[in-house]
Amino acid sequence: MASPRIIAGKAKGMRLFPVPGDSTRPITDRVKENLFNIIGVDIIDTAFLDLFGGTGSVGLEAISRGAAYCRFIEKNPNAAKTLRKNIVYTKLEGSSELINTDALPYLKQTPDRSFDMIYVAPPQYKQMWKTTLNLLDQHPAWLAPYAWIIVQIHPVEFEEDLAFTNFHEFDRRKYGSTILIFYEANQ
Repeated sequence: MASPRIIAGKAKGMRLFPVPGDSTRPITDRVKENLFNIIGVDIIDTAFLDLFGGTGSVGLEAISRGAAYCRFIEKNPNAAKTLRKNIVYTKLEGSSELINTDALPYLKQTPDRSFDMIYVAPPQYKQMWKTTLNLLDQHPAWLAPYAWIIVQIHPVEFEEDLAFTNFHEFDRRKYGSTILIFYEANQ
């Protein structure tokens, strides 16, 4: 697979450094382009939280397209090192923050701010996406009013009719071996 690239905006066309090995699964250009077509101009001036950051492809795309800020959470030391390199390479470090920690315990903390968009693309086949959504539901201060939570998973992981107190599903799209599920905060 080719290294991910920034599709549009300030850093358009820049190829990102891949994480060595197979510990991450970069989003394809096709899925990322469709994702940002759905988000559209709503990305402008947002605070974006990229959980399970990997190469940073989604969060850096968000900043490139006009997000005011992105906080990346990445546990894997090799991925975090690559992500830091990609932040500097794209010259988006002024709008970025990288925290090298495990996203699940991190979400149990008292939030220091809320986010307009939260991207959840955890390691596959471990049901971590549901654990992440449950933590966000238990700690709704992470969510700005009408925040979006976007989940990227493989179709075999998907489960119908999950119910949450503080947000609800409003859209779902399938692109080959990827499903994007969109949730919106209730307040």
